[in-house]
Amino acid sequence: MALVNPLDPKHDLETKKLAEFFNETLGFCPNSILTMQHRPAISKGFINLNKAVMANEGRVTSALKRMIAWVSSNATGCRYCQAHAIRAAERYGAEQEQLDNIWEYRTHPAFSEAERAALDFSLAASQVPNAVDTEIKARLYEYWNEGEIVEMLGVISLFGYLNRWNDSMGTSIEEGAIESGVQYLGKHGWEEGKHDGSSY
Repeated sequence: MALVNPLDPKHDLETKKLAEFFNETLGFCPNSILTMQHRPAISKGFINLNKAVMANEGRVTSALKRMIAWVSSNATGCRYCQAHAIRAAERYGAEQEQLDNIWEYRTHPAFSEAERAALDFSLAASQVPNAVDTEIKARLYEYWNEGEIVEMLGVISLFGYLNRWNDSMGTSIEEGAIESGVQYLGKHGWEEGKHDGSSY
């Protein structure tokens, strides 16, 4: 069971309305949001930030943003967020070859050099200590403008928050996310871990 119990989706009606965003993204309201609404200002603030970060204003596609989220979540080890990110990437049109080979993004031909630069940025920015350096910057600027780099770092930072929230909380993972995790990540050992609801 999670560190803190998720509340009923109807607990805060403003959060419930804002959370309709996730029906498109994931097909369900995440348990993380239902836990955040113990303090509705947090759940509402988080959803609005999520919507702003995931809005497309440049060439960083919705699918690439979710793959950036996956790389970040993989770097930090959050199984909950790994499954959510790969599910959202699928729902937002990532190519089947990319979904099947996300672990090999650096070498697999399904990924462009621009995508590799973005995903390497995600990996470097998600490490502790932070590994973003002049080489990462130079590669980013070969393919992306400053606004697009801001969008990418918005995703990485958003998932930094989510990785800490969900791994510390032991958030119970939803059935749809489990399906995507097993389908795309299971061959590399993905499992629910503490998010199966029995660890706390």
